[in-house]
Formats: sequence, structure tokens, C-alpha cells
Amino acid sequence: MDDCRLYVITGENYHPGRSLLDVMERALIGGADILQLRAKETPKREVLAQAYALRELTQRYGVPFIINDHIDIALAVGADGVHLGQDDLPLAEARRILGPDKIIGISTHHIDQALDAERGGADYIGVGPVYPTGTKPGRKAVTTDYVREAAQRVRLPFVAIGGITLDNVDAVLEAGAVRICAVSAIVGSEDPAEACRTFLHHIRLKQMDHLIAGSTCTVCVNGREERTSARTVLELVEQLNLSGKRMVVELNGEIVPHERWGAAPIADGAVLELVHFVGGG
Repeated sequence: MDDCRLYVITGENYHPGRSLLDVMERALIGGADILQLRAKETPKREVLAQAYALRELTQRYGVPFIINDHIDIALAVGADGVHLGQDDLPLAEARRILGPDKIIGISTHHIDQALDAERGGADYIGVGPVYPTGTKPGRKAVTTDYVREAAQRVRLPFVAIGGITLDNVDAVLEAGAVRICAVSAIVGSEDPAEACRTFLHHIRLKQMDHLIAGSTCTVCVNGREERTSARTVLELVEQLNLSGKRMVVELNGEIVPHERWGAAPIADGAVLELVHFVGGG
């Protein structure tokens, strides 16, 4: 789950006239890296047949296959795991049946449920619905506030889900999500492969933003905040065009000898005083 970025769930009602397998294969072609079979209203024997077909498809593409609710079907077809709601079989019982190696995901709608799932040994959680969605009629949207809280407090991998489209995915990513799940925006699109590629483009752009932001830090230099990519005192002095100047450097209250500038690390929030001596002695 750590490497998962785009989680796609089946939704046959969103693509009438197109086969389930064709639509889901298009999603896999577009880069979906985990697939879930969710068929709440479908007769169980039909769900079983779909599961066998999707298991074969996901094995061909080398992506995990998850089944919503039906632990027995997951075991029968050799699925990689199951996804359970708050009213489904308890997590501990599901783990006892499935064993330690299967993936178990849990839907959560507020932070207490997320932390319970984490303590209970879930492999990942769903965080949502972020926005109102037809897959969860009557369920109040948790908004990006819950996404932000989960990003700050939950150590488990989490997938933001519910009403996420290409028009609002950036706000969800900005709140801290790194894994996105979409249903109608992908399986209901004219070209699921292109929809997946576009979602992944948004996700990668946000990852790049985080990498760029993470490559700089904010320090206080002589009482003024500075944004810098410097990692040592020496690099900072060079960035400030002070190389070759006679000066004393104080880092977080301690003087750094000149010979140690190249080894003295600078971290976010560091406080430096640079005292530049002018003229002769």
C-alpha cells in the first residue's frame, strides 16, 4: 500500500453499455495501481464470477486486487485482501479468518475510527467521503478537514475517497493526501485510461511540490527569516555572498569555528548570527 497512488473501484452503474472488464482494464492501462470490486446490489454468484475475472486481470497487470465486504469470495478467488466498512465484520475477526498476509482496509469517517483501525492492525484506511458522492448516499461529507487531520495524526497509509474529481483533486492533495480513490470520475469517463493518467499527473505534480518545499528550510539570520537550500553553515555563507569575509558565526547560541563551517548542519528553524568584521585589526 505504501507505493499505491491511484485506487480505482468498480461501478457498473456509471458505464452502462460497456463491460466491467473492459472499463477496468482501461483503468489499469492508465496506471491504476490497486483495484477494488464493489458490488453492493449484485447477486453473490455474479459477484463471484466478476471476482474470478478481475483476479485474472489484475494478476496480468501485477496490481493488488481487493474485494469489498465479501471475505468468502476474497478467499475463494485468491484476492489480495478485503475492504470493510464500519458495520461489517470486526477487524479482529476478519484478520483471524484471512490470516496475517492479506490486506485489510477499513472505511473511516472521523479520526477516532482511523485511530481504532490503526490500533487494530488494519493495513490501510479509507478517509471519506471527502465530498458528497453517489456511492455513499446519505453519508455526510467529511471535507478536506478530515483529510488534513488524518495526514497529521495517522501513520497508516490512507486513501482519500468520495466525490473526488479532476476539478477538486488538487484541494484533496493540498490537504495532505498522497493516495486518491475515484469511482465515477474514472469508470464513468469516456476514456478511463486517460482519466487515470490525468489523476496521476496531478498526484505527481503535488509530490514534486512537496519535494521542492522539502529541499529548502526557513532559518533566522540576524533576526530576519531566510528561505534557503543550504545544508551547512558554509553553504549558507556562500549563498549570502559572504565567502572570504572575516566573520564570527553563531548557530543556535553557539559559536561555530571557521574550520567547522562545512560540517555544521543547518535545520529548519535554525537561528544564526553572522557578525562581519570590517577593516584592519
